[in-house]
Amino acid sequence: MENENKLIDDFKDLLKKKGMKFTEQRAIILQILFSIDGHLNAEEIHDVVKKDYPDSNIGIATVYRTLSFLEEANLITSISFGTEGKRYEGNTKKHHDHLICTKCGKIVEFMDSEIEKKQEQIAKKNGFEITSHNMQIFGICSDCK
Repeated sequence: MENENKLIDDFKDLLKKKGMKFTEQRAIILQILFSIDGHLNAEEIHDVVKKDYPDSNIGIATVYRTLSFLEEANLITSISFGTEGKRYEGNTKKHHDHLICTKCGKIVEFMDSEIEKKQEQIAKKNGFEITSHNMQIFGICSDCK
């Protein structure tokens, strides 16, 4: 509960700095992304809104607009699936990368310190300082093989 309150307070501060209003709809969508373990698309988020917040009257267009804003504000990240759209997750987890099945869309999160070290070495060798990165490895999961 304390983390959730801090998240909402940080969100309110961000909105104020950007000259935007805090709305219950934006808060609900943000809370969903930080409370559900996994990667949801806009339609799945809208389904959760309708199920868990039936009186909120949040339409799918509001979900899309809010997701765009939250991603721009670096509160959430997305994985793009081309014509199938994006899947979203909150930005509170430790850094991780993704394995993505191109058949069923399954997403597996992983962290590998050797890969992280190698990326740092490559960046340093090329005169770069890494400020952020996102690794997505596409393939076919064991269920789809």
